[in-house]
Amino acid sequence: MNLIEIEMPDGTAEAYLTGSGPGVLFFIDAIGLRPQIAQMADRIAAWGYTVLAPNTLYRSGTAAETSPQPGEDLRAPGGREAFFQHTGPRIAELTPERLREDIPAYLAALREHADGDIAVVGYCMGARLAVRAAGLDPRVVAVAGFHGGGLVTDDPDSPHLSLPDARAEFVFGHADQDRSMTPEAVAALDRALADAGLTATTDIYPESPHGYSMNDTSMYHQPGAERSFEELHALLDRTLGA
Repeated sequence: MNLIEIEMPDGTAEAYLTGSGPGVLFFIDAIGLRPQIAQMADRIAAWGYTVLAPNTLYRSGTAAETSPQPGEDLRAPGGREAFFQHTGPRIAELTPERLREDIPAYLAALREHADGDIAVVGYCMGARLAVRAAGLDPRVVAVAGFHGGGLVTDDPDSPHLSLPDARAEFVFGHADQDRSMTPEAVAALDRALADAGLTATTDIYPESPHGYSMNDTSMYHQPGAERSFEELHALLDRTLGA
């Protein structure tokens, strides 16, 4: 997996860059920038897009250091749960204040390589970053979030509260029975999208657990994963038109 480097406010972030055409910023999950992410980015790039997937966990270490280590199999019983015992401090580094500095740097790096408009896609924790990106930059024309958690919280800086500043079209594929994104939270997100006057499609994917798109973990669910790619492909074609 060949990576480029992006100069960031607090160091250097590696990123996977692939494809050509309009730009898609790919926000990773908490499992890190790893071969699974590169495979997903390559699939999106094959539709006619430039895809940049940065290591958003760069403050906690390199892509190699923050991804599963040799011998760690997140598909094995208990493997994913054991890995997530290490991720809490890494995720805690991604405060709203730091993201307001990081996200423009990622968008600027993508614009150096991409043509035309920009879309953003995020998975798990990356869905929160994708929503914030649209709120920070009204030039973002599309946002997709799949099995995202914590999109609606009681925090005064909750991601959904940035929606009035967005101009993008949104697509969300929520995980079924997700404790990090309950039906009540999904309904609140839908209300926030409607109140902001944004075009949005949201759904809960039946029987698809949190993390359903990642086939290197025990949570992979092929029907949900394939549906997410179909929804993303349609969104990008509508808004970027590669």
